[in-house]
Amino acid sequence: MTVSTPCIKVCRIDADSRLCTGCWRSLDEIAAWGGMTEAERLAVMAGLPERRARLISPPSASPA
Repeated sequence: MTVSTPCIKVCRIDADSRLCTGCWRSLDEIAAWGGMTEAERLAVMAGLPERRARLISPPSASPA
């Protein structure tokens, strides 16, 4: 049986967010991954694009 995973084998943990910048999962999510149900994994994966976009988007410029 194949386990769904967002892992791209580029494991780098961002010190500020404590997220992997390869797959955007938290350390807790990565550690728990093998014990999660497929539904739980898919639920985490569904939120990763928004998480990635939020964390890599440039900060909004403040009006002067």
